[in-house]
Amino acid sequence: MIVYHGSDIVVENPDVLHSYRPLDFGKGFYVTSVREQAERWARRKASLLGSEKAIINVYHLAENTEGLLIKTFDEDLVEWIDFVCDCRDIGEKYLRYDLISGKVANDRVFRVVDMYHTGIWDKDRALKEIKVYPSYDQIAFITQKAINQLLSFISYEEVSFE
Repeated sequence: MIVYHGSDIVVENPDVLHSYRPLDFGKGFYVTSVREQAERWARRKASLLGSEKAIINVYHLAENTEGLLIKTFDEDLVEWIDFVCDCRDIGEKYLRYDLISGKVANDRVFRVVDMYHTGIWDKDRALKEIKVYPSYDQIAFITQKAINQLLSFISYEEVSFE
């Protein structure tokens, strides 16, 4: 399978050491199978860092997951929201896994997670508010072992700031 990583630099040799903060699935190297999503991530990162380049890195994702601990969040968001809150609290649940995958929620997710996390909304209300993009995904490589076993760099492409 082909996957993409949006950045402001070419990342031929991805690693987990350069993850600067925990995201939905903790600190790790994130990719997606959706090119359009990677383009948005590249533009956003370049804009935030004041970079003149937005880069899409392209990788082959191997299927041999033998020996890796994998967590997949399907359509059920009940467990997902608690997991995301734990990661945002600098929790360590994510460190149990080598690879974590699931859907990407829209930009409102940050507000929803905060409302749930602070106790303003209960879980039922928060789950009703979350809208998930039907075709967007994210795959977080938590360990270098997973990167080394599954990812192979293919190429990169600079994208415009439309």
